[in-house]
Amino acid sequence: MGTMDVENSTRRIRFGTFEVDPATGELRRSGVRIRLQDQPFKVLLILLERPGELITRTELKQRLWNDSEFGDFDQGINVAIKKIRNALGDESANPRFIETLSRRGYRFIAPVSIDDPSTSINQSPQIPIAEAFAQEERSPHARKWKAIAIVLGV
Repeated sequence: MGTMDVENSTRRIRFGTFEVDPATGELRRSGVRIRLQDQPFKVLLILLERPGELITRTELKQRLWNDSEFGDFDQGINVAIKKIRNALGDESANPRFIETLSRRGYRFIAPVSIDDPSTSINQSPQIPIAEAFAQEERSPHARKWKAIAIVLGV
């Protein structure tokens, strides 16, 4: 698992009335762009990679800050999650999208799908997110592109 593969950057991730475009770093609700800063957007992408699964605070720290010194990491991740929740209109007490697992991490709880533009009109335009990430992992250049995507902040 990792960040989205640059080769598949035309894919859009959908949940509820929201759409995420990893290539452009845009979050939209019913087609209207919602402003979300870079770091919270990266956290959202990580959560969307494995919907329904716990993403630990330790994993977020390793993936976002590569074990480098980062002042108050706990404060940073709390602020990022709060900004995501504000953008999604979600609340920690009654979550529809992001569930907090106290002192452990977070889990994306809404149904998620990925639009696959490579399918024809007669086929379903959406594939389950787990399958899409599995397809990306099988790409012979996936690791190289993922590394590039991380460096570029895509």
